[in-house]
Amino acid sequence: MLARIALVLALVMGGASGVMAQEPDLIFKKSTVWRALTPDDKLAVYGIDDPLVEGVACHYTTPERGGISGTFGVAEEVSDISLSCRQIGPVKFKQRFGQGDVVFSERRSLIFKRMQIVRGCDAKRNTLVYMVYSDRPIEGSPKNSTSTVPLMPWGNEVPARCGEWLNK
Repeated sequence: MLARIALVLALVMGGASGVMAQEPDLIFKKSTVWRALTPDDKLAVYGIDDPLVEGVACHYTTPERGGISGTFGVAEEVSDISLSCRQIGPVKFKQRFGQGDVVFSERRSLIFKRMQIVRGCDAKRNTLVYMVYSDRPIEGSPKNSTSTVPLMPWGNEVPARCGEWLNK
């Protein structure tokens, strides 16, 4: 019985989301709201690599609440997240993928809210499209940000064609 409860909690918390585990790299934080006795509210910039597409990296900025609720990790984070993705080397696909597959996922509240970065392919323009959004099982958020990565030659290498790697 306890194992079943643990499995349900893992599913709710996102532990079985199928996303390759990846810790984002903290680049820097900048205070936005000063608080006298508790941590400040901040904007935090993180970097991640696409786990299935070598040569593509994304950076996202997310607000982090300070105060007492932020200190104890119970503050619900807002959905204002910006995203920028770029080609940083020759692009090599590690495996096939589907439109809207999750690249990175992170919990944004104590139980239900998650931030997700998903990937798609605009085959006509040979461009990877990344979108960040936050969701909840009952009420999602329309706030989102999109970034595109046109696949370009790198050195003497011909660019990969993202459409050839899509699951059909």
